[in-house]
Order: sequence, then structure tokens, then C-alpha cells
Amino acid sequence: MPVPGPGYSITVRVEAPPSASAAGDLTSAAGRVGGVITAFDVVDSHSDRVVVDITCNAMSADHARDITDALEALPGVAVRKVSDRTFLMHLGGKIEVTAKVALRNRDDLSRAYTPGVARVCQAIAENPDDARRLTIKRNTVAVVTDGSAVLGLGNLGPAAALPVMEGKAALFKKFAGVDAWPVCLDTQDTEEIIRAVELIAPVYGGINLEDIAAPRCFEIERRLRDLLDIPVFHDDQHGTAICVVAALRNALRVVGKDIADCRVVVCGVGAAGSAIIRLLLRRGPGDVLAVDVDGIVHPDRGDIDDNLCWVARNTNKDKVTGGLHDALVGADVFIGVSAPNLFGADQVATMAPGAIVFALANPDPEVDPLEAQKHAAVVATGRSDYPNQINNVLAFPGVFRGLLDAQAHGITDTMLLAAADALADIVDGDRLNASFIVPSVFDAAVAPAVADAVRKAAGTAHSG
Repeated sequence: MPVPGPGYSITVRVEAPPSASAAGDLTSAAGRVGGVITAFDVVDSHSDRVVVDITCNAMSADHARDITDALEALPGVAVRKVSDRTFLMHLGGKIEVTAKVALRNRDDLSRAYTPGVARVCQAIAENPDDARRLTIKRNTVAVVTDGSAVLGLGNLGPAAALPVMEGKAALFKKFAGVDAWPVCLDTQDTEEIIRAVELIAPVYGGINLEDIAAPRCFEIERRLRDLLDIPVFHDDQHGTAICVVAALRNALRVVGKDIADCRVVVCGVGAAGSAIIRLLLRRGPGDVLAVDVDGIVHPDRGDIDDNLCWVARNTNKDKVTGGLHDALVGADVFIGVSAPNLFGADQVATMAPGAIVFALANPDPEVDPLEAQKHAAVVATGRSDYPNQINNVLAFPGVFRGLLDAQAHGITDTMLLAAADALADIVDGDRLNASFIVPSVFDAAVAPAVADAVRKAAGTAHSG
């Protein structure tokens, strides 16, 4: 199912004979092994040779090597250098700090630093709330991780998590103008994480928890929300839940169903799955069946943690037992945040007519989207190379923009649902169809609409 994409893009610099067929030979060689050429540039030319940069999308690191080998196997061709364009983007990191004020002379320095800055310090000491007005706190978020659940890669630790947190910070700035900074903690002890975040909190207007493994993430978030006077948002939980609830609202419009009449299967009951279930229940579905590696969650299953106990009490009203394939029979909606290749077209066929399939495991979903489309009315994934990409970047920049603008001290389910509704509403009736249930991540309307909804919901909560 993988297809060549920009995540494995390489540029190969080769020397080739200066023949009329050189370009065709090179492009054909890459194409024969499945490379998708996106650029072909002659960088130098001599009487006996040409030097060419060939940029290709590949499917994996191994596939990139296959492309390089195919080029080098051509008569008279020599590979000089292979550049991985993803690694090139990360050289030296992806973000930086820049000054917002000019420091051109002594006067500027006297106001920005000593002696003038002392008066600002005294003002904040007298009125701590002024920190939101007079410092970076008003527009800054900490992206906090312990590196225990990095993407779908597992426990890689804080240093290996840093590229993801940098990327997150870049997305905050790009889509919502929020200044975010990675905070990668060299501990996976719950108490140490809580204390570390509590100690750095004065600098920030919000905390975005990221890639912290369940069930530890639940306690960390809950206790930090109690301890801090700024919003704490675990994107793996709540960002995913916002996007899924928004996409589901529009998918149900496509198939003409009311959520109150639907049975929803949620596969994966970790951070994302649990949050999806909690927010989805606020919408009043007919029933929800939660499924993990041990099968359908029900109160009598035994050996379940506090999170699964809550899920068991609030879902599966008929106490259905069995595995994922059993849960799918007659289901209206499947939402997967679990593992790849768990079922196929035959199982989708057992779902109710007008079935909706959100297979969100990355990079390989729970079911091949092309197989799911044989029987499902609406199919979504987390991938960018299929329609209906459900991606957290649709939510978290706008959510924090709204929270910061409202100077919110916390975050509620009402705010999360407001964000979901705003996201869903961007896809109006004229554009809504089975292949377009959520807007593009590059739609400029997304972050402002989500921010406005969250800001209004925060204002209502504050006034109440």
C-alpha cells in the first residue's frame, strides 16, 4: 500500500555520458524501480560528461537505495552523492528565536534591558497578572514530552523526540502565530514530569503535552490542570478527538445518519482512543464499542486499568464480547487509532449500509483505504496521500490561539466541542462530499475559525 512520497525524497547527483539518450536512460532507470522523479537538473556539462541532479520520491530508505543502485548500474554512470532531503531540512534544527524589537543604539538597550527593564520587573512583582501583558507569556506555549511515545515509533527518549517537537513548534507559528518551544524532559517518572512542568510554567501561557505514553499521560494532564493556572492540552488526546468529532459530524451528513442512531467502534483505547470516546459521548451516540488488543472492553473482562474501567462503565450498553471483527458486524462507524492491517474488505462488508471508516493508524492504517472503499461510503485516514486526511494540525494551532487570546486559565469539553463544530462548519454544503469531509490543513480559514470558537467558549466559561 505505501506509495512514493516527499517524506523519502532524495536528490542523487550523477555523472553520465553526454549522449542524447542520457536523460531518458536516467529517468527510465529510476522509474523501473518505482521512483517518482520530481526534478531533473543539469548542474554541469563537459565534452565527455554531464553532471545531473535527479530528485525522486521513494517509499522507504531501502527503496531510495534501490533507486540509487538502479542509476549507478547504467553504463558510464557514476553516483557522486545522495542527499536525503528530509535530513537536509533538519540540519541545525527547524526553529529559531528572533528579537521582536530593534536594538540599534544605547537608548534601545536602556529600554529593552537595564536600567529600564527593572521598572517592568517591579510592575509584574506588584501585579503578577501583568506577565501576560508585558512578557512572551501572552503568546508562548511549551511543547512538553518525555519521548515515551514518539509518533508510531515508541519509546525513543527525549533527544530523539526533539525533531517532532521542533516541527510542532513550527506548525504553531505557521498556522496560528503562536510562539512555541520544545521542552524534552530526560525523565519518564510521573512525579518528576509534573514537577518540571510546574517549575517552568511561569514563562508560558499554555502547556501542550505531546508523545507521552498512556496511561501515564492521563495522570500527568489531570494533575497539571489542577496545579496550574494556564491551559494544559494533551494533543494526542484532545487534538485527535476534536478532529475526529468534526470529521464524523460531516461524514454523517454525507450518509444521512443521526449519531443517536449509530453504533460506533473505536479501536485503540490509549490516549487518543480514550479522548475520542469521552468527547464523542458528549454527542450522544447510540452506542460505542471500545476495542483493544484484548478485545471488546466490557465491565466483566477483568484486569483493566482505571482508564479502561471508565470506558467500560460508559460504553457497550449491551455488554457485547468478542474481538474487533465481532464488533464491526452491524456497526455504522469505525474509528481506528491502533495498529496497521487489522481487517480487510470482507469485514467492512459486515458493517451497516452507509458505513463510515476512519482508519487513522500511521503510516499504515488499520485497513487498506482502497479495500475499505469497496464497501464503505466514507473513508478517512491520517495520511496525506488519500482523501480526508484527519490531522491534528487542523486543531491545535487554532485551539491555543483562542486560549491565549482569551487569557484562559484552563480548558473544558465545551471549548473542545466548540473547536470541533467550527472545524466541521468550514466544509460548507456546497463542498461537502464523501471525499471532502474535513478542510485542507493549508486552508487559511481553519485556525482563525477554531480560535474564534474557542475564544468565545472560553469567554462564556469565564463569565459563567
